[in-house]
Amino acid sequence: MPDTFKTSRDDRIPPSSNPPAAFNGTRRVPVPVNEPVRSYAPGSPERAEIKARLAEMAAEKIEIPVVIGGREVRTGDTSPSVMPHDHRHVLAQWHHARRQDVEQAIAAAAAAHREWSSWAWEDRAAVFLKAAELLATTWRSTINAATMLGQSKTVFQSEIDAACELIDFWRFNPAYAQELYAEQPLSDHTMWNQLEYRPLEGFVYAVTPFNFTSIGGNLPTAPALMGGTVIWKPASSAMLSAWYLFKLLEEAGLPPGVINFVPGEAAMISETALGHRDLAGVHFTGSTAVFNSMWKTIGASMSGYRSYPRIVGETGGKDFIVAHASADAQALAVAIARGGFEYQGQKCSAVSRVYVPRSIWNDVRDRTVGMLRDMRMGDVADFRNFMGAVIDRNAFDKIGEYLGEAKKGAKVLHGGAAKGEKGFFIEPTLVEAEDPAHRLLCEEIFGPVVTAHVYDDAKWPETLRIVDETSPYALTGSVFAQDRRAVREAMSALRNAAGNFYVNDKPTGAVVGQQPFGGARASGTNDKAGSKLNLVRWVSARTIKETFSPPRDYRYPFLREE
Repeated sequence: MPDTFKTSRDDRIPPSSNPPAAFNGTRRVPVPVNEPVRSYAPGSPERAEIKARLAEMAAEKIEIPVVIGGREVRTGDTSPSVMPHDHRHVLAQWHHARRQDVEQAIAAAAAAHREWSSWAWEDRAAVFLKAAELLATTWRSTINAATMLGQSKTVFQSEIDAACELIDFWRFNPAYAQELYAEQPLSDHTMWNQLEYRPLEGFVYAVTPFNFTSIGGNLPTAPALMGGTVIWKPASSAMLSAWYLFKLLEEAGLPPGVINFVPGEAAMISETALGHRDLAGVHFTGSTAVFNSMWKTIGASMSGYRSYPRIVGETGGKDFIVAHASADAQALAVAIARGGFEYQGQKCSAVSRVYVPRSIWNDVRDRTVGMLRDMRMGDVADFRNFMGAVIDRNAFDKIGEYLGEAKKGAKVLHGGAAKGEKGFFIEPTLVEAEDPAHRLLCEEIFGPVVTAHVYDDAKWPETLRIVDETSPYALTGSVFAQDRRAVREAMSALRNAAGNFYVNDKPTGAVVGQQPFGGARASGTNDKAGSKLNLVRWVSARTIKETFSPPRDYRYPFLREE
């Protein structure tokens, strides 16, 4: 407004932090549809594009800073990001956040919260809908190539994760938010009852894993969609893809400070974040031991928080296939081969233990070993390879210890070798263990090692109990049977053994909008990424009752004389 038109009343009204409403109407987000998976077949345009981008990015060596409130910080304390399948090849140098950087990031999140939390939810959703479209188009080859190079995923494994699943998260989550906001209480003509879904007060601490780029994108953005602000600590072994995701979100219009990119030493960052009074929540995917430690720290610090932090975590798994004598041997063998060895067995949902009846075991074993012999392993830029390398030296050494256990106390049917000279390569390994309590059947390995236990056909009910009781985890599992009664028995006996349960299919490959993902027991809080159940954790509801004609007399009718 020109100065000549100002009045004394104008001077008394403080300027609004947000523009006035510019839209009257009920907006609806586009109906989400799962992103189609591209084939990358020879001669396809996407194959040529990803090949070119892989070559370009492999030739680069970029610098990855800390980002606080939109400001890039280079601390000088750096670590390399390397190719797991060629661990001498450095892709990037990334800067470690210092304690003061974490504290400044928390302050930046608080400053951004004041405006971001007051935006109409549709405006927040628009940022992530745009991010989804960017990822589906101009950013697709970059994010896929970063995932392939930095996390040693094949092009197909990267496509279904870094592209399709994350696009789905960013399209389906706004639709789930719309459903949640639409849930309102009953009213009548005397009153108007409303339910407001307020963003949590404070910041959410998002800790993301190496194995899924889509989780790296979803864990910080789900709370942000609901109006929260975030401190994001990406996995050190997935820094390249995390950085490009952050830059994609900036291009999509995410305001500074809504998500702060804070790589660095996990213990220090967690100590600082979990010790802050404004901690509003934790969104975590990683090991059970780390999550338990964080929960313990939060529990011991409750008197210092502004409110009870929301703790959401998806952790370990010892995922199973249990087969009935009526199972299809070929389908079962394919499920073991794909479910156990795609992405080197490094999926939270990967097949790790298999229970097969004696009557079909020889057939299933031979079919599976035949597939493993045919699998190629190597540089993921060579599209003929089914497997790449495990993520880093620590994983390589730990899996190697389990291979030693297999050779001593069980029978290695295929594989068993670890070759770390150039890359962190572990052969696809199939083990047979006679003892159902063998260590390889009980402990999470997180690598390309599948252990089978052969049971007598008559011991089907007993075997179901063993499957249920062997592991503390309850993430994914499946049953293979043609006999419908056996399917029903397995579904009942294993009701609490898996949060994602599959019938005649491998226990990997959950799809947003189709199989919301998460498990219970020692596998996490089962807050189901890819569903409305997850989003409700990032809001704090307020009930509002407006009475149109309030009472004018304190006395009730029952007080009158007869």
